[in-house]
Amino acid sequence: MGVLDELRAQRRAAGTASGSAADGQQPALLLIPDISGFTRFIEESGNPQAPFLVADLLEILIEANTLDLEVNEIQGDAVLFYRLGPPPTAEELVRQCRRIYLDFQNYLRLVERDTGSALAASLHELALTLKIVVHYGRVSVARIREHTKLMGRDVIVVHRLLKNNVAGSEYILLSDGYLRTQPPAELARVFAWTRLLPGSTYYEYLGETPYHYAHLSPLRLLLNAPGVDDDVPTGQGCVLKVRRALRVPAPYALRVLSNFRLRPRWMEGATAVHYDVTKAGRLGTSYKVDVFSGQIDFQTVQCLEDEDGRLTYVEKISHFRLFPNALLFCCVEAVDFDSCLLTLELRYGHVASSHRLIRFGQLRRLYRFLGRSLAQFAQLVER
Repeated sequence: MGVLDELRAQRRAAGTASGSAADGQQPALLLIPDISGFTRFIEESGNPQAPFLVADLLEILIEANTLDLEVNEIQGDAVLFYRLGPPPTAEELVRQCRRIYLDFQNYLRLVERDTGSALAASLHELALTLKIVVHYGRVSVARIREHTKLMGRDVIVVHRLLKNNVAGSEYILLSDGYLRTQPPAELARVFAWTRLLPGSTYYEYLGETPYHYAHLSPLRLLLNAPGVDDDVPTGQGCVLKVRRALRVPAPYALRVLSNFRLRPRWMEGATAVHYDVTKAGRLGTSYKVDVFSGQIDFQTVQCLEDEDGRLTYVEKISHFRLFPNALLFCCVEAVDFDSCLLTLELRYGHVASSHRLIRFGQLRRLYRFLGRSLAQFAQLVER
C-alpha cells in the first residue's frame, strides 16, 4: 500500500465511527457565532488595538461553550463549532446561545467603560454585535494531518445561512434541519422571551432554504444584571465580592496589585508566575500563574480612574474551566492619604457544572479563595 492509499484509508476510518451510515456521514450539530460589523470596525476604526480586541472576543465565544462543542475552524470573525451525535434540546441550545451573547456583550461593555480610550470611542461609533446560526445535519469527518475537516452538503448549508434575509444584526437563526428535531410546543416555550419568526432565502444550488429566527436584542436588559445565570444557586448573580480596609495609600495598593512578580506572594495557592518581562506593565499583557496543581491564564484589560478618584484594575481570566469568561475587578478607593478600601470582585459567565451541589460547593470554595488572597495581600502591603 502506497502513502496515498494509507492517507485515504485513514480518512475513511475517521469518517466511519460507530453509529455512522454506510456513506460515512454522521449526524452533527453545527453552530456558528459570527461577529456582525467586524470588517467595518477593523477598516474604519484605524486603531492598532482593534484586531487584538476581536481576537479577545473570539476567545470569549470559545470560552462560553456549555454544550461540549468542538472548535472546527476560526474564520476571521466567526467560529465553527460542531458536536457529533444527537441534537441538544431546545432549552439547552437557547441556554448556550444566551450565554455566548451575554458574555460577548458584557466584555464589550467593559472595554467601553474606558471613556478616555480611542478604542472605546470606536466601539461606540462602530458597534459590534453577534448573530448565531444553528443547523443540524450529517457531515463527513476527515483527518488531514493534524487538522479535522468537516465536509458535506450540510456544512455548505450552515455557511450559506450566514448570508440571509433577516433584518438586523443580532439574532439566532435555526435551520429546518434543527427545528425538525424539536417539538413545536417546546420551541415556543423556550423562546417566550422573544419571538420565533419564519423566514427563507434562495441560494444557488441549494434552492429556497427555510429557517426560523429570533432577535437577541431583548437580552440587552440582562447585561451586567444580577441573576443573569439561572444556574447560580446563591441567587446573587454571577459575582463574588470580598472587601478589606488597608493601611496603605491607594496608589501603592494598585502598584502591588498590578505587579505580576508579586502575585505568588499574596494569591492563595500560587507558587510561580510566568510572563514576558519586556511586556510587563502594559495593558493587554498575558501571564500565567501556577495555582495549587493547575495553571490559570490572566490578561490585563483595563486600569481606570473615575470622577471620584476610585481606581479600578481589571484582568480577564482564561482556562478557568469551572468559571468560564471570568473577569477580576480590583477596585481601590482612597479613605485618606494613608489608607484605602480594596474590593476584589470576580464576575463569571456561569459555573460549568450540571450538578447544583457542585456549583454551590465551587462558589463557596472560590469565595474563600478570594477572602484568603485578600487577607494575604493586606499582610504583604502593610509590612
